Amino acid sequence: MVQKLVVYPDPRINSTSTDVRTFNETLWDILQDMKDTMQEHNMDAMAAIQIAYPYNIIIIKEGEEYWELINPRALTQSGSFESKESTAYYPDLEITVKRDENIKIVYEDREGKVHHRDISDKKLASTLQRKMDYTFGGNLLDKLEKKEREKMLDHLADNGLTPMPVDDVCPTFSKKDYFVSFTDKLLLIIGLSLFSPLFNFSKETIATIYNIDKIIFPSIIALMIGFFFYAQYEAKKYRQCSSCQIGNNIGVIIKRVTLATLFALGSYFILSPK
Repeated sequence: MVQKLVVYPDPRINSTSTDVRTFNETLWDILQDMKDTMQEHNMDAMAAIQIAYPYNIIIIKEGEEYWELINPRALTQSGSFESKESTAYYPDLEITVKRDENIKIVYEDREGKVHHRDISDKKLASTLQRKMDYTFGGNLLDKLEKKEREKMLDHLADNGLTPMPVDDVCPTFSKKDYFVSFTDKLLLIIGLSLFSPLFNFSKETIATIYNIDKIIFPSIIALMIGFFFYAQYEAKKYRQCSSCQIGNNIGVIIKRVTLATLFALGSYFILSPK
């Protein structure tokens, strides 16, 4: 499906992309959206963040084929050259920047298989590096000296394009998701611990598992308290974002605290030394 391009002055382009951990149909749908959007706009390359997907994904068109790079990283770089570049994020803007001439990269394909590739073609090297800049939250103007960057921003302003306040934009990814992710992992651990008696562990081992559970439970509560306060901060920062509002986060907290409490009670009655 063709998606809307993120273009200046939309600040979402500066979001650092997260690595892909699950290689499934969701990833494949994102890859297809990227290809459809590239075709629609006659683009030779795209980073996922350019259509507001905050994932470390790049696609480069080579002839009639699409080269998919999941979680790309540069291993080595050598040489340098001046590269004249443009990007869909800054319409009608061409900038000369310095790029590495030779790079060795590692990446994964859509199935999660690891690949390496040496690149010495200047056009391909500059394209790949420009897209990798996006995955790290950078963009083309970040390559310029301050005075030159300000000159380009003035040029854009003369054409009616001025920076958008970050507070006005609903984020595609929230740092509070880290609280939830870590909490869910701890919930999984304490939940699995309840099955310990089924494996005929010694009393000492069961007691150790119970003591670990006693640490996990307050850790979950602490994480949800942290989640609550960060959610409040975000709700004030992104007032126009409905998903950021505190009412939408209360359910997240109640669900996990309730589950943690039930697991803690289960741990007490099942695992605590009698």
